[in-house]
Amino acid sequence: MAGTYSQIYIHIIIAVRFRQALISESWDEDLYKYITGIVRNNGQKMLAINGVADHVHFLIGMKPSCCLSDLVREIKKASNKYIRQNRFTRYPFSWQIGYAAFSHSSSAMHTVVKYINRQKEHHLKRKFLNEYLRFLRSFKVEYNDKYLLEDVLSAKDPPK
Repeated sequence: MAGTYSQIYIHIIIAVRFRQALISESWDEDLYKYITGIVRNNGQKMLAINGVADHVHFLIGMKPSCCLSDLVREIKKASNKYIRQNRFTRYPFSWQIGYAAFSHSSSAMHTVVKYINRQKEHHLKRKFLNEYLRFLRSFKVEYNDKYLLEDVLSAKDPPK
């Protein structure tokens, strides 16, 4: 729309279902490139993407016309299919239900990009659930433990 100016930065976290460590360093860069393509094809800008074996962080520059939930749904659906078609893992792969998204100011971009780029080092010291809870608390997001851990608790026998 002419005359509309915006700068919206969104940090998104998606996790592997049951928190399984299925994303291998041997193909994670291919996954990140694929997700970047989805973001770009939807008219948004990928600013940083990285992750570890059980989750992925990415930071996008988002236009106000974008519906975040539709974009994340498309990313998860298409990347899930991509992982399966390329047989990157011999185990059944899917993303957890839901995601986390946090807005950031332009003054925080350097810090957020650095944080995302250092995920592998960061997670040598901090577990995913602890990190996730820290984000929810620092952004004052109300949550229910039942839904936060739904994938973990709902699995009688999560895949190995």
